[in-house]
Amino acid sequence: EVQLVESGGGLVQAGGSLRLSCAASGFAFDDYSIGWFRQAPGKEREGVSCITSSDRITYFADSMKGRFTISRDNAKNTVYLQMNSLKPEDTAVYYCATQVVYSSGTHCLEDHTYDYWGQGTQVTVSS
Repeated sequence: EVQLVESGGGLVQAGGSLRLSCAASGFAFDDYSIGWFRQAPGKEREGVSCITSSDRITYFADSMKGRFTISRDNAKNTVYLQMNSLKPEDTAVYYCATQVVYSSGTHCLEDHTYDYWGQGTQVTVSS
């Protein structure tokens, strides 16, 4: 059974940092891309970042470039999202996901390309 478990969310002041983790199990983690998404109240889910499997190519939504980084540790079946210079508008539930069929380029930021999702972790940024 594919499982994705996010952790690391919490309450932080504007300008602060958080590191989210996505622990995966039940599939060949090394072979699949992982994406991070977020959904704020009343808004649609949006792509945050994604990282491919072996070549570890990364993509970011424009508003996250320069502030967020993504990495993966295949030995631990875990993907990390380091979020710096957080803003109140970053407040959302953050989800990680994996896809059965590889999506090339920035298509990996499109949520409809993903098949398995975690339960999410809340990030709240106070002003």
